Amino acid sequence: MHWDRSNVLGLAKASCNFCHGYGLLPVLRGEESPCHCVFRAIFRACYRRFRECVALGAHTNPITWERCGGPSGYRAYSRKREEYMADFYLVSQRALEDEEKPVFRYHFMLGADWKACCQRLKIDRGMYFHLVYSIENRLGRVFAELAPYPLYPVAEYFSGMDRYDVQRAAVNTRVQDPSLRLTA
Repeated sequence: MHWDRSNVLGLAKASCNFCHGYGLLPVLRGEESPCHCVFRAIFRACYRRFRECVALGAHTNPITWERCGGPSGYRAYSRKREEYMADFYLVSQRALEDEEKPVFRYHFMLGADWKACCQRLKIDRGMYFHLVYSIENRLGRVFAELAPYPLYPVAEYFSGMDRYDVQRAAVNTRVQDPSLRLTA
């Protein structure tokens, strides 16, 4: 994902002490990088959709048809909600470090509150919330920058849009056969 002001402005938290709602932070050589509040917003949007898919699990249509691009324009079937839940979980497990995985499992997957998590994992409250914010930052960046099909924006994931590069046909401007030239 290309990070510019138009991508991060709607996601930035207005009360953020680092970016002040701008969404971008200056880094070396005049470049800008997204603020952590943007990555947390991306993670929360993806997590909200994950929870919605879990809640609608019993009411999920077995198969959805989606149009696949290309010259033939064929169609394929898929189970988008199940695929999204699997992608969310598997990408998270690959991206997290070992000390973050239990917090992710208990808090985000099983829905335990902070008291139960602290008691079960034997960590204090400060360390727990530090890990939660670290998880949200890391996974928000991973979900947005995942290639070739990111989990964020969520609407694009579920719309079945194809991401292929459109290449223009090369036009030959020189006429090879002199008899085919137009005369004025």
